[in-house]
Amino acid sequence: MDGTVSFIEVGTTDPESSRPFFQRVFGWPFHAMSGGGGWFQGPSIRVGLHGDDPQPQLYVFFAVPDLEQAIARVHEAGGQAEAPSEAPGFGRFANCRDPQGIVFGLHQPPI
Repeated sequence: MDGTVSFIEVGTTDPESSRPFFQRVFGWPFHAMSGGGGWFQGPSIRVGLHGDDPQPQLYVFFAVPDLEQAIARVHEAGGQAEAPSEAPGFGRFANCRDPQGIVFGLHQPPI
């Protein structure tokens, strides 16, 4: 694992307000999905947008070749990882926390 950033997610309490802000600032095209969220296409990376976060924050997802192996390494290092999820066309991912509670994600892109 080399820690390459593969995806960024904007978690917000109000995606309808955040969407036009990021579109205006960066000029990123937006691809809507159900629930008011979706994703922006940046120059080299997708940037997701979702609502219902208790407080706005950014999530950074790091590419891994084997999600289960990466989750095991998180646990071995004293961190926590949620059960893996999958999104069509995106791949598999798991939300994690380091021992201090810093949130990050692991992302296994589709082959």
